[in-house]
Amino acid sequence: MSAKDDYLIDLLLDMGQVTEEQIAPLREEALSSGEGLIHLLLAKKVIRPIDVAQAKAAHFGVEYVNLTEIRLTDDVIASIPRHVAKRYRAIPVSKHGNTIAVAVSDPSDLDAIDSLQRTVNADIELRVALDDEIEAALKKYYGADDNEVGKMIQDITEGEVEVAAPGGKGGLGDAGETVEADAPIIKLVNTIIVEAFKSRASDIHLEPLSKTFRVRYRIDGVLHEMKSPPKRLQAAIISRLKIQSNMSIAERRIPQDGRIQTQVGGKLIDLRVSCLPTNHGESIVMRILDKEGLKLGLPELGFLTDDQQTFERLIGLPDGILLVTGPTGSGKTTTLYSCLNFINRPDRKIITVEDPVEYLLAGINQVQVSEIVGLTFAAALRSMLRQAPNVVMLGEIRDLETASIAINASLTGHLVFSTLHTNDAPGAVTRLIDIGVKPFLVASSTRALMAQRLVRKICKHCAAPVVPTDTELRALGIDPSKIAGANFMKGKGCHNCNKNGYRGRFGVFEIFVIDDEARKLIYDRVPSSVLRTRAREMGMRTLREDGARKVMAGMTTAEEVIRATTGDTE
Repeated sequence: MSAKDDYLIDLLLDMGQVTEEQIAPLREEALSSGEGLIHLLLAKKVIRPIDVAQAKAAHFGVEYVNLTEIRLTDDVIASIPRHVAKRYRAIPVSKHGNTIAVAVSDPSDLDAIDSLQRTVNADIELRVALDDEIEAALKKYYGADDNEVGKMIQDITEGEVEVAAPGGKGGLGDAGETVEADAPIIKLVNTIIVEAFKSRASDIHLEPLSKTFRVRYRIDGVLHEMKSPPKRLQAAIISRLKIQSNMSIAERRIPQDGRIQTQVGGKLIDLRVSCLPTNHGESIVMRILDKEGLKLGLPELGFLTDDQQTFERLIGLPDGILLVTGPTGSGKTTTLYSCLNFINRPDRKIITVEDPVEYLLAGINQVQVSEIVGLTFAAALRSMLRQAPNVVMLGEIRDLETASIAINASLTGHLVFSTLHTNDAPGAVTRLIDIGVKPFLVASSTRALMAQRLVRKICKHCAAPVVPTDTELRALGIDPSKIAGANFMKGKGCHNCNKNGYRGRFGVFEIFVIDDEARKLIYDRVPSSVLRTRAREMGMRTLREDGARKVMAGMTTAEEVIRATTGDTE
């Protein structure tokens, strides 16, 4: 038994956390197996990790802290650099002047603590925390680096890959710097893409800042910072991505767009790449276009049974316009593509006009808008009607000309799908009238308007019952007396959801079906608020009301719905 175990055993005995009768049978086992007595006591659940941590804190006269109950600010986290925090497994919990309070799991490691103090050049006040909590805090505040990206960056950093001088051996001259050993950079770029796909990220953000080159993945709508490559590799990484996406590496003054097609685990994925010049270099954002998302059925999109039946009836109509509204990133495109897949049959001709064409769909004619050659939305839509389609999908209604042609198409026997950027469903009527469409055309052509938002789905692997607070119930408009059969859940956090309790997203919807009474109101040009009130009287559920149903069904959490429907005050 080690000396470290001796002092801890004495402390635990003094604190009453363990008795000599409990320890005695394990002393011999510890000697014969070579395992520490503390390890055996923990393994057999005679003591808890928190007992050991509190004993350490008492012995060294320092405070024990529960890191799960502390919210650390950015300035406190910045007081210890990422690589230092990870090397010494130390979490800064507060800072006053030149003194930093730091939580560690082993305050007896004086050499490490002295090295930490010299490295950060500040006075250190020790705190003791559980090792698991320190590991979770390192991932939460500094980003996990136990993936291939972190290992690759570490290999490149330790290998001292040097950036070649412009025009020198292996350089790209004025077109951008590269590295002597470009193979590691190629591997690093490929690994960043592969890890993003494995993490179910929808976007990869590579952002040049003044002193760092930040890498972030957007997973389930939330950005997560990854381990950042050294700033000196910034130009090489950006040049590699521009070459892959067929952009000009000689042009760094104007935005550029491109695409990358690659295979990950035998699956072919597309990346839509955007390059934007900023103060500290070119910022790259890659949207991962995974065709698997298009195979979603209506239930997977988030429709409950009654809404699904309504929506299936609407997309099966022979003519008229169905508009999906919501801000950027609310899942409108995925919903429209899923609709097209649902109605795509050999006896129907479907044509889409998009900018850009994000996904290639079998059996559907897709047109890519090109302003340079004069192929605008309006020009493509005008020509496609001569192709005698049954169903038309228009990426977005942006102006009067596009809206007018779409409405005329719907009035001449075509079913038209499109999107608008409005906050709610009734607001789409006002938007169409504001851009110049006559109210009687809006009234006669529109079959339904649907607003949507995306909320995160509770991880099914760690979902556990939870009791909602009165504040949450009030915010969702749920009567506390009617929650007896509800199934409120919350994810506890596990390895399947990266400890955040959510995995995947689905939609909350607001479906406004236009009937004769609504048409009369539209024709009379009533304000959007009046139309919304009447829509609710006719049975339309608001985004928040639909979200509340899904919270009660255990599909998502109250805070997710409240966050996504902040503008829905009714």
